[in-house]
Amino acid sequence: MNQKLFVGGLPFSSTEASLQDFFAGAGEVVSAKIITDRYTGKSRGFGFVEMKTEEEAQKAVEMFDGQDFEGRKIKVDIAKPQPQKRF
Repeated sequence: MNQKLFVGGLPFSSTEASLQDFFAGAGEVVSAKIITDRYTGKSRGFGFVEMKTEEEAQKAVEMFDGQDFEGRKIKVDIAKPQPQKRF
């Protein structure tokens, strides 16, 4: 089952392709998404990477948490489910 990771501290110049390539060192990357500001379109400095298995996701946390990515130390952790919005 796919496992989503939170990645914080990303350089604002990072691309989803470079993020995907970086995390491929830990296993098969299903998707990589950098979160952008809805008004400016600029990166907000964090994103999510979805790994193929829970084991690969755990390996990615161990390998990449606190490591340098394009000049900045990144924070990598298992993503927590987003709470349901109530209107």
